[in-house]
Amino acid sequence: MNDGFSFTLLANEPDPCAPRRGRLSTPHGDVETPMFMPVGTAGSVKALGPDDLAAAGTRILLGNTYHLMLRPGADAVAARGGLHKFMAWDGPILTDSGGFQVFSLSQGERGDGKPLATIDDDGVTFRSHLDGSKHRMTAEHSMHVQMALGADIIMAFDECPPGGAARDVVVRAMRRTSTWLARSQAAMTRSRSRLFGIVQGGIHDDLREEHARELTGRHELFGWAVGGLSVGEGKSDMLRALATTTRHLPVHKPRYLMGVGTPEDLLDGIARGVDLFDCVMPTRNARNATLFTSRGKLSIKGARFASDDRPVDEACACYSCRTFSRAYLRHLWNARELLFFRLASLHNVSFYLALMARARAAIERGSFAAFADEERRAWARAHDE
Repeated sequence: MNDGFSFTLLANEPDPCAPRRGRLSTPHGDVETPMFMPVGTAGSVKALGPDDLAAAGTRILLGNTYHLMLRPGADAVAARGGLHKFMAWDGPILTDSGGFQVFSLSQGERGDGKPLATIDDDGVTFRSHLDGSKHRMTAEHSMHVQMALGADIIMAFDECPPGGAARDVVVRAMRRTSTWLARSQAAMTRSRSRLFGIVQGGIHDDLREEHARELTGRHELFGWAVGGLSVGEGKSDMLRALATTTRHLPVHKPRYLMGVGTPEDLLDGIARGVDLFDCVMPTRNARNATLFTSRGKLSIKGARFASDDRPVDEACACYSCRTFSRAYLRHLWNARELLFFRLASLHNVSFYLALMARARAAIERGSFAAFADEERRAWARAHDE
């Protein structure tokens, strides 16, 4: 009995490291893959409401365990019916484990020179970025938080070493991730959620293969994530490590590349057999006046847009592009009007999700490589503003 959860491949090649078209089913609805997940860090995709997200084509959101644990608290969310009800989103939700955030803290220092987080074999002790209060995160606590939030897909607790970390640091992170996966599984008791494991290994091909082979022996897991990439390593190293990892993941289970990235990164990931992506880039870029278009990025701050009556992207069907001009959006930015952040974020999220829809169609036609090449050529061409 799948309790509403399943993953079906609708189109794929024999090579396990090749583009795939699938359908991920959950009790809160189906997700056509490959798919991008907008990031709702604190229970909200910045500047966008659930109606905006649905209009943009969003089918699944990501919630952040670390941030929701600190504010308002997992139990407070649970008392209000879980994250779906709390944020009025009736589609699927995936929560990360909180591992990336607490481990990124371990790379920084407090004002007194002490680390913001310390890692040991049992878990992580860290200081809140909000008020400096001390907290402890373990595999068991991460599972408690995510189950209280009521996510459809829950990520196992893992250690994410920084890009370029020494081999011995990567090996230690792999060992901890393996141990914490077993503990995450033991603590996972919510029948209305499914657990993903996370493969580490840095940019070392042999470690990536070793960890993938070791962890995928846990056949009861619903899916797999590729962790520890886009954390400071070079692009070529990232793509090589990604291909090495996906080549050793089960073909019949969903695959998720964590925290990546640019539109080109998404195409690169799809080409290597990835099904799910997330990144803050669409909304973060929007808040900095950078908009993604079918012909590359555009900074709406430019004076040349002051009398430009065209939409941001004539190839885009989003509400912002159907309704408003570049001149108006530039005006909103210069006037510091809050509406700018909604319209810009809506456009960028819509752009990402439309790219995913076109990629799915190309995979079904058997022409993904040609599609991806044409998209890249269009982005590389200079604007004729």
